[in-house]
Amino acid sequence: MKHKQYSENEILDVLAQVEAGTAVSDVARLSGVSKATIHRWQARYGGITKDDAKRVRQLEEENRRLKKLVADLALDNSILKEVVGQKVVNPDQSSQAQTPVKRRVMREVRQLFGISERRACRVLGFHRSTQRHCSTRDDRDLADKLRTLASERPRFGYRRLHILLRRQGDIVNHKRVYRVYRDEGLAVRKEARRKGVAQTRWPLTSPTRANERWSLDVVSDQLANGQRFRILNVVDDGTRECVLSYASTSIPGATVARLLADAIQERGKPQVLLTDNGPEFTGRALDQWAYIQGITHQFIDPGKPVQNAYIESFNGRMRDEFLNVHWFWSVPQARLSLAIWRRDYNVVRPHSSLVNLTPREFARQLAG
Repeated sequence: MKHKQYSENEILDVLAQVEAGTAVSDVARLSGVSKATIHRWQARYGGITKDDAKRVRQLEEENRRLKKLVADLALDNSILKEVVGQKVVNPDQSSQAQTPVKRRVMREVRQLFGISERRACRVLGFHRSTQRHCSTRDDRDLADKLRTLASERPRFGYRRLHILLRRQGDIVNHKRVYRVYRDEGLAVRKEARRKGVAQTRWPLTSPTRANERWSLDVVSDQLANGQRFRILNVVDDGTRECVLSYASTSIPGATVARLLADAIQERGKPQVLLTDNGPEFTGRALDQWAYIQGITHQFIDPGKPVQNAYIESFNGRMRDEFLNVHWFWSVPQARLSLAIWRRDYNVVRPHSSLVNLTPREFARQLAG
């Protein structure tokens, strides 16, 4: 039976018989091909052995693989340029689209380049399950609650909002809260802190009970008309409670002593008062009052606010969550808003250093 198509090895076997001295006509009769075919084979394969042909095939296969590899890399590079260049998806559309972003990017890439889903996933680094899994989760209710809480407390991050949700009875994972929090654009922008000179810092001892040490400090702000006013803050270092916050255009040492006396009648006498070296704390009025009350008055080193870290941390939270958010027309209005915020700080706001308890809850835990 004649071959309709001869392999390369069969052709070389035929040519080997001719090169061995066998007549072309005899080889043609034995192999079942015409003499013209043998002459054409000699013109193409003359002088090539089986080993040479094998090496040629290997080189051709290697060349084909290299060409395919270069073409694939060029195509992958084009796909990545399209995605990184935001030609496939832009952020404004991704926040409004109903289809998940990864699935929509995949569909547009496949339509643009005509490639398979497997290859598109490999190039973009997506798992193929992202193209098949259809989530039945509805986050609209959670998003509404997060927006409501964030509007009430614009300087709270997702961690504290998550704690407030749990207090309301919503059992939700913190990772889900973070995802919805980011999707809704509720992230709080933080100012970059300027790095200071590295210095040796001595650890500040932490009181273990209420009224063991009170920290005092003064912060300043201004009214809508530009008038400056000051706020005296007193924090119980043991419970992190804000003992008092008083706003006035001027706070001399006598006023500080009077306010502390009123606070003592409400919650008891502290053992130590820790202050900086401001004029309202170094005057004779506060010194005499503390001596009469039998309270130790300690001062931090000048220029070392880290030695009074509890009140400095409180001042930062007040500045970020209260003073930067409100606009005051008068000092009485500032005092009223300050009283409301102080109660919220002590009773409602979770404190991360107290295992997310409020200062009032932590004080009850210490007393119990």
